[in-house]
Amino acid sequence: MNSEQTKSNNSALYTLITVFFFWGFIGASNGIFIPFCKAKFGLDQFQSQLIDFAFYGAYYIGALLLFIFSSIAKKDILNGWGFKKGIIYGLLISTFGALLMILAVTQGSYLFILGALFIVALGFSLQQTSAQPFAASLGEPHSASSRLNLAGGINSLGTTIGPIVVSIALFGVIAGVNIEEYAKKPDSLDSMRILYVFVGGLFLLAAALFHFSKKLPAGKSDSTFETANKAMKTLIAITVILVAIFAYIFSRYEEPEFITRFIENKEKDYL
Repeated sequence: MNSEQTKSNNSALYTLITVFFFWGFIGASNGIFIPFCKAKFGLDQFQSQLIDFAFYGAYYIGALLLFIFSSIAKKDILNGWGFKKGIIYGLLISTFGALLMILAVTQGSYLFILGALFIVALGFSLQQTSAQPFAASLGEPHSASSRLNLAGGINSLGTTIGPIVVSIALFGVIAGVNIEEYAKKPDSLDSMRILYVFVGGLFLLAAALFHFSKKLPAGKSDSTFETANKAMKTLIAITVILVAIFAYIFSRYEEPEFITRFIENKEKDYL
């Protein structure tokens, strides 16, 4: 690989790893949102943890849907788009989720907030499915692990500073705030709305950067697509079972003795 091509690939890689930062930044920021939403909306611990459940559940659902649709169409949908367009589409989905978050915060609806976070993470799922093999393809195969390590380091940077930035954006301080007292303020959600205006703008800016960047290749490969119908059916069956289990738990968690009976196994309480 000549030096000119290496420089081009390095420029493309530096553009690409911006999305790795977003994943760490937003994901780690949930640790700030959980206690804040718990105090603001009067939630119990179970309800407040639905923030992480909705966010990371979207990763699974997004990847599963892409796999199912590709299997049904009998072609690699993501490869048909190219990794570059896959990231752009993922960023646009996350931008839409950020807009929904602004509306959800304006209305003060916790369920709406959960739905908006799900959409943001759904975009992340598509970005992550595209970005990791894309990063590996930008250079020689023997140095792919180094590129992925660099991207992982940027992701960790986002994970590290995300809670700090969000804490300053919401509360004005890094630590020492009384979240319960702050949540009682009528305008306590205003900072969250402003934060997601900024985040949505960054998503849109990143999508534009990827779209207009001439350094980034389309990211398509010549590999053949092989259907995996057995794996698809297995994953669908597992997902249905998981949904049934969680639906059962969600319908019973308000019963005071349910968790105690389940943990101590004092009586049979199965599906």
